[in-house]
Amino acid sequence: MPTYIQPKLPYAPDELAPAISQETVDFHYGKHEKAYIDNLNRLIEGTEYADMQLEDIICSASGPLFNNASQAWNHIFYFFTFSPDGGGEPEGDLRKAIDSQFGSFEKFKEDFVGAGVSLFGSGWVWLSKDNDGKLFITQSSNADNPLTDGLTPLLAFDVWEHAYYLDYQNRRGDALNALWSIIDWDVVSSRY
Repeated sequence: MPTYIQPKLPYAPDELAPAISQETVDFHYGKHEKAYIDNLNRLIEGTEYADMQLEDIICSASGPLFNNASQAWNHIFYFFTFSPDGGGEPEGDLRKAIDSQFGSFEKFKEDFVGAGVSLFGSGWVWLSKDNDGKLFITQSSNADNPLTDGLTPLLAFDVWEHAYYLDYQNRRGDALNALWSIIDWDVVSSRY
């Protein structure tokens, strides 16, 4: 019996279109994420990691175990940020922090997409907070994750080619900008 089970998405695979097509959801979450979870379960079987929380594995493992654990976590975090009814802008404390630290929501979006477009190779762009609520936009290569730096992730955009290539080919900026229309700001705000 596997320790980690891939959670069912809270929407149908075609409901994020046109921002993310059903074909991309089927490949990205259905195949790539499944492979990360299958590999994670195989790698932890019979080890001290078998009963650990996923976040603890990410913060203590290295090599293939780290890569698969972190990518499993990153993709669940990413896909559970979206909603067919998403879009708009954040409200409340998160919005106040964004306006205070980035100048405006529009400037934050510009900086966030800019960080994603300028990341060389595969990885992620993150909005995270520290223990004092200060916000950070960071880039991470490959499977890296802000948890390993003691930060709390709030929002992530996947900039691996498999996240957007079927829908946008090499137009990473267009792919990232399309995601604003499906973000569930209630979910993101609850992480703040």
